[in-house]
Amino acid sequence: MRAVVQRVKKSSVSVDNKVIGEIGGGLLVLLGVAQGDTPDDAEYLADKIANLRIFEDENGKMNKSLIETQGEMLVVSQFTLCGDCRKGRRPSFINAARPEQANGLYEYFVKQVREKKISVKTGKFGAMMAVSLINDGPVTLIVESKTDLKS
Repeated sequence: MRAVVQRVKKSSVSVDNKVIGEIGGGLLVLLGVAQGDTPDDAEYLADKIANLRIFEDENGKMNKSLIETQGEMLVVSQFTLCGDCRKGRRPSFINAARPEQANGLYEYFVKQVREKKISVKTGKFGAMMAVSLINDGPVTLIVESKTDLKS
């Protein structure tokens, strides 16, 4: 699994011009599920992201996690994160998980984050979505569950 994690002041996701998920301060997580990913990958990523010390403490240092700040998380499924752009000019998505598997692991990731007592909002799996955000910092990280991803 691969995630792009952005620290945000606020973020929202819309489908058909209707906001379906919105958060205040916290993290926007764009989540890609690759072939071969398992529930273990979702658990690892949920724990890693929830505990990343990327929020400022009282001294202005990135030293607090989303859990410690009681921030929110907006999770948006994004299969294009598993795209391979190394050959040609058109990305290959052959490494992305099939929708049935990807949706199950996406939902499992969200469940794992919620079990950490984090308020989570989501996009709509498989829908054409418009994502809006106001970066905080900006702080943007790529977090992967495996170091040997094919893409």
